[in-house]
Amino acid sequence: MAGIIVAVFWAILVSFLAVVLVRLAQTLRATTKLVADVTEQAVPLLADASATVRSAQTQLDKVDAIASDVQEVTSNASALSTTVASTFGGPLVKVAAFGYGVRQALGRRTAPEPAPEPARSRSSRRTVIVGRTVPSARGRKRERRNARGQKD
Repeated sequence: MAGIIVAVFWAILVSFLAVVLVRLAQTLRATTKLVADVTEQAVPLLADASATVRSAQTQLDKVDAIASDVQEVTSNASALSTTVASTFGGPLVKVAAFGYGVRQALGRRTAPEPAPEPARSRSSRRTVIVGRTVPSARGRKRERRNARGQKD
């Protein structure tokens, strides 16, 4: 009887192991198919990526060539503007100054002389700095302020 019980348990164990091995074989087949499909799709993608990288490198080389040409044109324009400024700058300033002087001389000749302004007292003089009028410092008491900007 013990032999029959051992044989039954042995048959159950072998059946259980057979089911596990069949499922493991199915999993391995599915994994093999999946790896084959991924490889089949990855190879063309890698080829496309390689072609894209080569194309990008070609475009970057073109942009680099354009940038170097722009730098050369910029340096040539700078040299040209320096040459023009040094060649024509002085004479043009002289011509403009001469024209201004002639206009001023003709304007004074035809315009009546303006009436002289009344003399101002020294305390009412103001100083103009960059378009702003600053009152004179004389004759005014200064208000002192502490570090916080408050009156002492």
